[in-house]
Amino acid sequence: MKEKKDLKKKNPIKKDFKDKKSKEQKVKEQIDKEKNDKKEDYHQRIRIKIKAFDHKIIDKAIRMILDVVEKLNVKIIGPIPLPIEKSKYTVLRSTFVHKDARDQFEMRVHKRLIDIIDPTSKVVEALTNLNLPAGVDVEIKM
Repeated sequence: MKEKKDLKKKNPIKKDFKDKKSKEQKVKEQIDKEKNDKKEDYHQRIRIKIKAFDHKIIDKAIRMILDVVEKLNVKIIGPIPLPIEKSKYTVLRSTFVHKDARDQFEMRVHKRLIDIIDPTSKVVEALTNLNLPAGVDVEIKM
């Protein structure tokens, strides 16, 4: 009979399991609170994606953009170099015969990414009035 009572005393293990569940719930609640805090810290941003065939031209364009934005004291993230997109083309040298004689050409597209956090109207105006070098493609997303 005493053994049965001892077994009943070991039932607090179930309570420990319940406590673990409550700890997991507490952790989930903390994570949810952190997510909500991050949503409140959301900032407006302008994302500028720059593409060019020549890396020297793209560096000049980025330098011009950064100079304008830094004068207006706005927080900048970047420039972030994105992977170079390489397109390779193989062309036959002759039109009809000599299939073994071929030329190979490669086209490289260099890309950079800049984020401007909490831009003002002056920043947007300055970016629209900016004269960038020829051969640079600029995509601006708000």
